[in-house]
Order: sequence, then structure tokens, then C-alpha cells
Amino acid sequence: MKKYVPVILAVCLLLSLLAACGRSGSASDGGKLKIVTTIFPAYDWVMNILGERADSAEVTMLLDSGVDLHSYQPTADDMVKIASCDVFIYVGGESDEWVEDALQEATNQDMVVVNLLEALGDAAKEEEVVEGMEADHGEEGEEEEEYDEHVWLSLRCAAVLCSRIAEALGRADPANAADYTANAAAYAEKLSKLDADYQSAVDAAAVKTVLFGDRFPFRYLTDDYGLTYYAAFVGCSAETEASFETIVFLANKVDELGLKAILQIESADGSIARTIRENTRSGDQALLTLDSMQSVTAKDVAGGVTYLTIMEDNLAVLTDALR
Repeated sequence: MKKYVPVILAVCLLLSLLAACGRSGSASDGGKLKIVTTIFPAYDWVMNILGERADSAEVTMLLDSGVDLHSYQPTADDMVKIASCDVFIYVGGESDEWVEDALQEATNQDMVVVNLLEALGDAAKEEEVVEGMEADHGEEGEEEEEYDEHVWLSLRCAAVLCSRIAEALGRADPANAADYTANAAAYAEKLSKLDADYQSAVDAAAVKTVLFGDRFPFRYLTDDYGLTYYAAFVGCSAETEASFETIVFLANKVDELGLKAILQIESADGSIARTIRENTRSGDQALLTLDSMQSVTAKDVAGGVTYLTIMEDNLAVLTDALR
């Protein structure tokens, strides 16, 4: 699963350095505050924390075309933006191994960097393989524990991370730090309300288990509400085919627990979930999709999609799955 920075990245780094040398204007010299995020959730959090000052900032979401976090590689233009930005926000997991090289070429020595996994501290979770799950074969000889990168799928983690992002924006733009802190606090109230709605839905649910015929990036969410889960693969898995044993195990779990739904994530073609359903006794379970926000595009953002709207939609799906 490890990603190795391709040779072309070295060229991108050189291009970024040369191009950035000709750029001017930053928060420190009176220009626009330049913020670069890798993923959609962090981009949306930043926009909410900026609030009315969003027009005074230049905010970039690198993964803006539906490219999955786990397969993304920066372009030369991406490297230019990172090299000269005031604030850079990234997840910090295995998929971001390229970031270390990018930061070494930064031309803005005052850049504030936010690593989301580091910001969570002890709340960051290692990936786990539960009963019946396909182990990810990864690279030969690779046995090192990896952290689950999908920190944004916990509303509680989101509140912590928004506070850290507000602090970072305040360091880059001290004149408006109080506004960023206030906006983050107001946004945290919305996160808290939705968190309470999730807890109420789980408390009222007939079952307390979810089953995914797919990768499982929702460990942070299920842990928040005490849900048990089964899945075909771990969240960052590169596997696409489930073994006969995995299919049978998951189908038997559906029958054993009386589950009325089999879940998948937004990028799935549904084949594994359908095969699991076909191997259950009734074969009539609903196939439902939880959005892990790994395929959100710039077009989606322009159309009004936000972190909160996706999490609200996920709540409705989860409520249906736990009936």
C-alpha cells in the first residue's frame, strides 16, 4: 500500500521552486491569505472558519476532481501552490508520503502546517483487521502498523481539528485570529448538534451492527457511537476482490444478526455487496451507500455540497441500516 514518489515529482519540485520564486503577496505582506488543503472536508472546514473573510483568502482543494486520497499524486501546479502558501493542511497518513518532499521545497519559510493525524494526538486510531475481513496484502514484507487516515468521518474529531485549523489560521493571520476562533466555535456547535442526532439514532436503533461489502473507512464514526462492524476490507485497502470465504462469512453474519441492509461506500460498483446479498437466506437486504467524502469534486462544492450536508445524509442512511 505504500506510495513511492515517482521520478516526475522531482521535476515538479523544481518547477514549484522556480515558479514560486516569481510569486508575490501573502498574509504577511498584505496579500491574500493562501491556504492549501488536500481533502474536501478540510477545505470545507476552512471556508466555515474563514466565514466572512473567505473572499480575502485564496483556498485550494487539491483533490478536486474525484481522485481518491489513496491514489493521488501532486501535479506541478499543486507543488507550486503548496510551496508558496501560508497554511497547508493535510491528513498525514500513508497516502501523504509525498508531502515530506513537498515541504522541503517550500519557499514560504513562515508556512503553518497542519497534519490532521498529529493534531488528533492519542485519538488517532490504527487500522484494524476484524473477524472475516480480508487482510491487505500491501507491499511484500510490510508489517508496520498504519494509522486509519479517515479522521474526518468523526464529528467529534472534526470539532477538534477545526479548533486546530483556527489556531493555524490565526498564526498565519494574527490580525483576524479572534474571528477565526469565534467562527470555529460556532461551527463546533453545529457539529455537536449533529453528533447528538447520531447518538440518538443509534440509541433508538434495533440493531447495533453495520456490515460493509466494501472497504471500511468509518471506524472513527462507529467507535464514536459504540457500533460493531464487519467489512470485506480495511479502509485504506487496495484490494478489489473478496475471497469466497469472506463473502460466505459476511453473508452468514447478515443472516445471524438479522441485518436488513448491506453497506458500501460511494465509489463502489456494488458487486461485492450484491454477491453477499445473493448468498444470504432471504436475498432481500437493502444495498445502501455511506459517503466517505473521498470522491467529492470541485463541481460538487460549487453545487452546494458541504461536510455537514454529507454527514446529514449519512445519518439518514445509517438510521435506515440500523432499523
